[in-house]
Amino acid sequence: MSSAETATPAAPDARAERRAKRIAKHIGSFAKQHGGSADGVVEYVGGIATRIVMVGADGAWGDQVAPTYAVGRRAAELAGLTLHDSFEGELALRVRTSPYEWKRMAGIQLGG
Repeated sequence: MSSAETATPAAPDARAERRAKRIAKHIGSFAKQHGGSADGVVEYVGGIATRIVMVGADGAWGDQVAPTYAVGRRAAELAGLTLHDSFEGELALRVRTSPYEWKRMAGIQLGG
């Protein structure tokens, strides 16, 4: 087996790790800006993406999109995000919705 053949399987793993680290920086920045910590959920969006929904200690929420569930999960772990199985219960109750979101939701309900 040549050295090129042995290096090829590691390339996707290295790329996934770089992506996870880049996403983890954004998650860490969010947590720092919103009370120093965050909880979240890693959810499938579809065949080509995974969404990481975060709730900061102050109730602000945000999200990041990862190309795969494994990358999203790894990014959350690298960032120290406390992961939950679902976006329900205590986690959902902590979300602080701003006037912007209320206007957007009202517009959607009213057809605007």
